[in-house]
Amino acid sequence: MRAQFVMSEIGVGLRRNLTMTFAVIISVALSLALFGGSLLMREQVSKMKGYWYDKANVSIYLCNKQDAEEASEATTKPDGAVTQAAGVATCRKGAVTADQKKQIETELKQMDLVKSVAYESADDAYKHYQEQYGHTALASSITPDQMQESFRVKLKNPEKYKVVTSAFAGRDGIHTVDDQRQAIDVLFKILNYVNIAALGIMLIMLVVALLLIVNTVRVSAFSRRRETGIMRLVGASSFYIQVPFIMEAAVAGLIGAVIACLMLVSGQYFVIDHGFELRTKIQIIDFMGWSSVIAKLPYVLFIGLLMPSMAAFLALRKYLKV
Repeated sequence: MRAQFVMSEIGVGLRRNLTMTFAVIISVALSLALFGGSLLMREQVSKMKGYWYDKANVSIYLCNKQDAEEASEATTKPDGAVTQAAGVATCRKGAVTADQKKQIETELKQMDLVKSVAYESADDAYKHYQEQYGHTALASSITPDQMQESFRVKLKNPEKYKVVTSAFAGRDGIHTVDDQRQAIDVLFKILNYVNIAALGIMLIMLVVALLLIVNTVRVSAFSRRRETGIMRLVGASSFYIQVPFIMEAAVAGLIGAVIACLMLVSGQYFVIDHGFELRTKIQIIDFMGWSSVIAKLPYVLFIGLLMPSMAAFLALRKYLKV
């Protein structure tokens, strides 16, 4: 088989179906860009989970005088009011005592799954609140005595937060046990839904690209049925006749894959590192580096080359009679 003949046939085929070839390239580029983006998003979510779960604490909020007064008032009001004040029901015996705080701290430090325990006083809680929400109108009406003391518990395995919750929730002197991981889970669920949506769009675009490839190969085979008939009469093998068509699809797919790679690289450069500079503006997120992006590019190129070639090969078995 002469390489010059094959290359000339590839050029002829691409020129004859220029519009459809362009559509194939764009479809492959978009679908593979979404594919690469989905892989990067999945890795980013996993990285963020490890980062934020490690920082997530279990907060044990202690009863103060105001909580005790609200709990006492709730027991004397109608049933509806009792339901509304259910969060302070454990404070009806009064504010937390020094002995209760000491016992809670001792028990926490004795638990094997606890990595560290930090105590936050009402004054510290008030100071942190003012730092975060001091610009709001509500902040001016908050006083230090309204803030709750708390223990911030860091776990060796954040997945075991329910052990701490079940051990301390509902005890005298404890208002609530709050796990920050529950709030973080909501965020990651949303990110996972976005990732699933991107994968769904990618699959749709992939199907469109495959249909376009099959249609392009069919039109190309039909337009060159005379040449292929002559080749068959002079003894050319089926593989020899099919190769130019398969290579046409592979070239179009490879061009689309290269464009997809450029889109991924551009996204990292202009959105994350420069341009929008999300890495600088959103420092609470540990964005992926160039190594993660570059590691995905071979997959995009490989699929961009293999997918059209296989689609063309299967289409030729039906539309090209050799």
